[in-house]
Amino acid sequence: MAPGVPVDVFSTSGKVNRGYSKKAYVTFLAGNGDYVKGVVGLAKGLRKVKSAYPLVVAILPDVPEEHREILRSQGCIVREIEPIYPPENQVQFAMAHFVINYSKLRIWNFEEYSKMVYLDADIQVYDNIDHLLDAPDGYFYAVMDCFCEEIWSHSHQYSIGYCQQCPDKVTWPVEMGSPPPWYFNAGMFVFEPSRLTYDSLLETLQITPPTPFAEQDFLNMFFQKVYKPIPLVYNLVLAMLWRHPENVELDKVKVVHYCAAGSKPWRYTGKGANMDREDIKMLVAKWWDIYNDESLDVNADQNPVPEAGQTFSSKPSIMASLPDPTVSYIPAPSAA
Repeated sequence: MAPGVPVDVFSTSGKVNRGYSKKAYVTFLAGNGDYVKGVVGLAKGLRKVKSAYPLVVAILPDVPEEHREILRSQGCIVREIEPIYPPENQVQFAMAHFVINYSKLRIWNFEEYSKMVYLDADIQVYDNIDHLLDAPDGYFYAVMDCFCEEIWSHSHQYSIGYCQQCPDKVTWPVEMGSPPPWYFNAGMFVFEPSRLTYDSLLETLQITPPTPFAEQDFLNMFFQKVYKPIPLVYNLVLAMLWRHPENVELDKVKVVHYCAAGSKPWRYTGKGANMDREDIKMLVAKWWDIYNDESLDVNADQNPVPEAGQTFSSKPSIMASLPDPTVSYIPAPSAA
């Protein structure tokens, strides 16, 4: 079993202390592709669970106007941000698109909010999690990641078979010193916007070599001392279903992260490794049930939800202008 994570810091009674400060959910969108469907699905999912807080969408300039209008029509607060690029260096990212994810650091500058929950666009919320916004201040909350997929092949954890989700199965070798610190998945986290933190993040980024998992490695390094793990139910990475089924109680999961290859519901074909599993099919169908539920639309008559086969704008994306990363890895200090 995974190490114990604190659950007593959260009240799951559904009562929310709104106080005088503003709180919100926030996600990130870049380019002119179909990820806008993920954001629409997320907005509708939060409405279905009766969240008391809005969804802010931090968008890059290359998001076309028609997508922005769709998001506004779904009740989202659209905030354009400028992209952030990592310092020039030789690095191969685990995924090519990770390079633009450094732009997520801009959300620390949303100071009109006292606390926010960040959610990737390929995430869906199936139970109310507003209580996360009442967690004690001063900490960075997120769910621990798993190191068992091949995408982690650059790490020592993968090479020796060690995973923090089952630390007793393969123990950390004594000759390698102390075990690495807990490492979180940055697809979902609870944080406090702050100009001081924002400035520190950007300054630190300029002197930190890029690493394979881009902003996730960077955030793990930056927030290592204030990170508090939260239960798996707040960010179920789908690989957990086949890597650590003993740690998953699917009927209790509140947040599902469709990050496994082939699992994006709006692209799902059932092909690919593990994609023919019944639990995956069920979770994809569950996402579509929310996305297609017209009763969850805000202004469907003005800007309808994108249809399944809809094509998207051909406006050039910021991603197209980025240089191809070179092939050498710089080991991530927080994941090696």
